[in-house]
Amino acid sequence: MTKTIDPYGSSLVEDYERIINDFGLETFRPGLFPEPNRLMRRGIVFAGRDLKRIADCIRNRKPYYVLSGIMPTAERIHFGTKSVVENIRYFQEHGARTYILVADLEAAAARGVPLEEARKRALNFHIPAYIALGLDPEKTIFYFQSENKQVMHMAYRFARKVTLNEFRAIYGAAEPERIISALTQIGDILYPQVEERMPGIIPVGVDQDPHIRLTRDVVQRMKKERFFLPSALYHKYMPSLDGSLKMSKSKPESCIELPEDPKSVCRKIKKAVTGGRPTLEEHRRLGAEVEKCMVFELLKQHLVEDDKELEKIYEEYKSGRMTSGEIKELACKYATEFMENLDRKISQARKLVPKLNFVSFS
Repeated sequence: MTKTIDPYGSSLVEDYERIINDFGLETFRPGLFPEPNRLMRRGIVFAGRDLKRIADCIRNRKPYYVLSGIMPTAERIHFGTKSVVENIRYFQEHGARTYILVADLEAAAARGVPLEEARKRALNFHIPAYIALGLDPEKTIFYFQSENKQVMHMAYRFARKVTLNEFRAIYGAAEPERIISALTQIGDILYPQVEERMPGIIPVGVDQDPHIRLTRDVVQRMKKERFFLPSALYHKYMPSLDGSLKMSKSKPESCIELPEDPKSVCRKIKKAVTGGRPTLEEHRRLGAEVEKCMVFELLKQHLVEDDKELEKIYEEYKSGRMTSGEIKELACKYATEFMENLDRKISQARKLVPKLNFVSFS
């Protein structure tokens, strides 16, 4: 059995089915939600918690919210963030009230980033990047953790509902900064329910499930508060281009960052693991082992929107008519277009920051 999932680590258990079984997740079915997005249709979204409740809200136009956080610790983001934003946008387009928090307190406690620096990074890059990736700024409520006293007060209240042994069982360790960060995240997850009790969904990578589980445990111990248990939606990770499980900045030549110079991205793609056979003759005869190809995975998860186009690429490559060199060239073309558009959209989004809807706590 998989004992823990570490939200602070850089790797995951490879077997997603095992994660579903070990942690009591629901297998995601694309037909559950109307008009599923690319990630839902293609199995990148693979699991969740209490998804039927959110589907009911969408069908019957009941109030619900979608929430996610920005960790302003780096100058760039990655494809996992892109997946989160795409799923936020999906629920935003299907009636969800949308909240984005800047986790500046967590960045200070767990990563040592001063509050002023976290704020600067969030306003200059992270928030514009989220908008560039699809977040609708006019339909989004923003706030900084450090300014939200309600979240802080909730974190202190929730601290009485969690034992140290339970924390260790969920997270595998119990350093003070992790405890503080986790309790604050419970406050963030439930904050939209302070004004109105309603269901909410948190789209994240599955490594963040410990925060969801801890929040759900706390809610069940505070039944008089009448909070809804938070729902969650989990996506798989974009594998590293060298074929290992997850893109990581510890392997810069196998990790694509957002944004990144297109020439650098293409250089990495050309070195990536593919499903090609040892010789061209063998490749033409047997076809590619597509399931081993990190370049096709990049196209599937992030660069090709049209399902029919992706199916055509799959058939050409699987049959051997398309070579590994050709699929790399195709990925370079799409990646270049994507990065150029992203740069332009981030620049445009920066102009919108002064007009955004930030919660006022004065």
